[in-house]
Amino acid sequence: MRLHVVGNICLDTTFGLPHLPQPGETVNGKLTAEGLGGKGANQAVAAARVGADIRFHAAIGSDAVAEQLIETLEQDLSAQYLVRTENATDRSTILVDQAGENVVISAVACATAFDPRANLAPHLRAGDTLLMQGNLSPEVTQACLAHAKRCGLYTIFNPSPLGQQVDIDFSSVDLLIANRTEAATLAATPDMAEAIAKLVQLGATGVIVTLGADGCLVQETADAAPLHIAGLTVEARDTSGAGDCFAGTVAGLLALGKPLTPAIAVAMEAAALAVCRPGTVASFPSRAEFAVLLTKFELEHP
Repeated sequence: MRLHVVGNICLDTTFGLPHLPQPGETVNGKLTAEGLGGKGANQAVAAARVGADIRFHAAIGSDAVAEQLIETLEQDLSAQYLVRTENATDRSTILVDQAGENVVISAVACATAFDPRANLAPHLRAGDTLLMQGNLSPEVTQACLAHAKRCGLYTIFNPSPLGQQVDIDFSSVDLLIANRTEAATLAATPDMAEAIAKLVQLGATGVIVTLGADGCLVQETADAAPLHIAGLTVEARDTSGAGDCFAGTVAGLLALGKPLTPAIAVAMEAAALAVCRPGTVASFPSRAEFAVLLTKFELEHP
């Protein structure tokens, strides 16, 4: 079945720094990567590389940056569902310290104004999967998730960046993928076991809470017991793309009909590879590397 990724696309510029700056401080670093980014595009590329059939819906400008991004995107998936706007193409600057921690600053005029509902609706079919992130307005995000749910799609929501997405009705979400900080904010508790129970109580059918090097907590259905999956030990170089690599890989494999537990195992390995490389999309496993990972976990590669 098809995976509809509805989100954003932008130009990512990543700087490696000896440490993240304090207010008023200038820190000299080096440009380590520049290219395709945006949580929607990142997750769509990860899902495409794992073999899913992608429909990527996002807004992009009509400038030279847009042409550059489209050329890069089309190395992995079709850009035919992108909507051109008069706004400048969105951009993000990512600051990464020597420990791999990062801070992201974004200009998001295209994403803020994007309302895909009219263009998206004709393409949705029962049995498809919808993946969304937190870049669009809460109203648009809620409406897309609810419409997809009514149309018989499996809905996946990664509420990152969190912003105003605390207002989302999770009853339209079949699988919520959140990191530790997002889960704590959404559930109003720092205890992750309590948080995952609260998120299910708020309406999400299943929840994955990613814990970085500590792995993740998973509750597949409201009636299931939470399961802790141990993390992998690696020497992180740049963590900026890890969450998107994880979410896109899980979504892609679920859209291909793979079970959740091995999908998470593959996604954790893929994210572990990504944090050892600079950049976001540039750090993700290639199609050949994903094929090796699928074989490792006895999943057939499409």
